[in-house]
Amino acid sequence: MVLVIAGMTAQVQAQQFVYEPLNPAFGGNPMNYSWMLNSANAQNQHEATRDARLTRDPLEDFQASLQRQILSQLTRDIARQQLGLSGEPLKESRFEFGEFTIEIVPGADGVQLLIFNILTGDETSITIPSF
Repeated sequence: MVLVIAGMTAQVQAQQFVYEPLNPAFGGNPMNYSWMLNSANAQNQHEATRDARLTRDPLEDFQASLQRQILSQLTRDIARQQLGLSGEPLKESRFEFGEFTIEIVPGADGVQLLIFNILTGDETSITIPSF
């Protein structure tokens, strides 16, 4: 039995293992690129979506930014008036910009804001009490 085991070990030879990457990005053969790309595309189950930053319109972004700034300023003015930080009284007024119409109606109980979306027909009423 010892002779059989010794005979088997004499026949075993070792070789050096050399790793070669397949991906050309990691040093592999550049000819593998199209094969790897086609293989990845065949396995891809996600729909291609366009990046929203690439499809945005700069003029629409400007309009949205301007609307946010106007609404923010309007909110600050109404809050200052209701808290008594502004010297002049709030007047009834109406603002139209973009798809919104905003009416400001001061009353004895406070200020009522009526926001109307022209496109959808939605109305929102906000009452800010007087302090």
